Amino acid sequence: MTSSEIEFPSELKADPPALIASLHLLPSPTSNLEIKHTKLFINNEWHHSASGKTLSTYNPSTGEKICDVQEADKADVDKAVQAARLAFSPGSVWRRMDASERGRLIDKLADLVDRDRPQLATLESLDSGKPFLQAYYVDLQGVIKTLRYFAGWTDKIHGKTIPVDGDYFTFTRHEPIGVCGQIIPWNFPLLMFAWKIAPALCCGNTVVIKPAEQTPLTALYMGALIKEAGFPPGAVNILPGFGSTAGAAIASHMDIDKIAFTGSTEVGKLIQEAAGRSNLKRVTLELGGKSPNIIFADADLDYAVEQAHQGVFFNQGQCCTAGSRIYVEEPIYEEFVQKSTERAQRRTVGNPFDPATEQGPQIDKLQCDKVLELVLSGITEGAKLECGGKSLGKKGFFIEPTVFSNVMDDMRIAKEEIFGPVQLIIKFKTMEEVVERANNSQFGLVAAVFTKDIDKALTVSAAMQAGTVWINCYNALNVQSPFGGFKMSGNGREMGEYGLKEYTEIKTVTVKIQQKNS
Repeated sequence: MTSSEIEFPSELKADPPALIASLHLLPSPTSNLEIKHTKLFINNEWHHSASGKTLSTYNPSTGEKICDVQEADKADVDKAVQAARLAFSPGSVWRRMDASERGRLIDKLADLVDRDRPQLATLESLDSGKPFLQAYYVDLQGVIKTLRYFAGWTDKIHGKTIPVDGDYFTFTRHEPIGVCGQIIPWNFPLLMFAWKIAPALCCGNTVVIKPAEQTPLTALYMGALIKEAGFPPGAVNILPGFGSTAGAAIASHMDIDKIAFTGSTEVGKLIQEAAGRSNLKRVTLELGGKSPNIIFADADLDYAVEQAHQGVFFNQGQCCTAGSRIYVEEPIYEEFVQKSTERAQRRTVGNPFDPATEQGPQIDKLQCDKVLELVLSGITEGAKLECGGKSLGKKGFFIEPTVFSNVMDDMRIAKEEIFGPVQLIIKFKTMEEVVERANNSQFGLVAAVFTKDIDKALTVSAAMQAGTVWINCYNALNVQSPFGGFKMSGNGREMGEYGLKEYTEIKTVTVKIQQKNS
């Protein structure tokens, strides 16, 4: 799952004119899509909120309301946790189920997502503003791969026997933690839903998950598929709501054993604090980033320009991994800036359902205004605006692809996570200098280096204070590889075998025996 690349059919990849001429070969959005699921999903049933409140979700391309959904708060969280706890109780259908059967259910869910892929991609594009083809080929493909990967792990999670001193037989069990609260963001709504529920269910936990209030629709659609797949009541519960109410109730709930959150560092701190104040629940946090992308003079320049472009502009720049600090070695700096500016000016911004569109709108007015305010700060602090910098159109929340050069490390745009289509190009002279500057950040999620010198690449990758380092590529995310941050980019890991450890408790069992034999 390489998130910066849309996997078009191979016969079209090498010939852009053929791609445009052959659009009938590409998937199409579902026309007149009916939105069926707008209630809370608790215990495999659809519920009105206890308060009777609803929240509205909007189309970022137009600013128009799509529909209202039920708004969960503390009382609904209590109800969902009760259902999840009952599903997790000893002797329940879920707890007695063979591990291989859990895998079959998760695999069945992947089948259903694949079956409904056009509808889900359409809904995701409508609700979040991302281009439909990206939703179809990147997000939905990632969802399916994530579910299938963890489906294969269910009956391969096991402990060890340990040769302890004395006449004892000792072994370990890897047991599910229990009820897992999960809170996901709006930038990859469906993909983050899969990243959260798949490892939790794989290990035998039950889930109470809150999608972002801006993008609840695909998560609720998944509720119907979860029930259709045959998961027992209470295994997964889905509660759209606001962070300050439903999210806070999940973070502080005394009967939730584990919480996993993806979002801002600011909110991540509040969640960790709430977990500590309540029952010291286990916490996994995947938070913000201000990731350095280091381009050495010996790199393939055109390739590096395109990778850097996709690394920051993909998904409207709304990526925690966005390579927004691009450090370019002095001999190629001016040419890199020129080529990057030309590429940004060619980027197609518009209707997410137009197959030619590369960039849709920002998620909402609040985020759009935040990006534009940071752009203005860059101009005020003396960075050179090469292109872009303004909003686009009369409807929706579109921003021009924006490139800054002559950026200094102490500028706000070089320190704060912008989460928008803004590329910063910074000059450096030596490897030692750029390593120190790249690491001079409160964040440590990802980093990248482009060079033909493998010794230089490995030296820099070892020095980077980041959870993931890419060499001569960007956003090369895969379900098999662990993902998470250093420093204030979070704690714990998601995906891969490492991600399973976040959803199990290790129990040591020691039996007194009459006589030990080696």
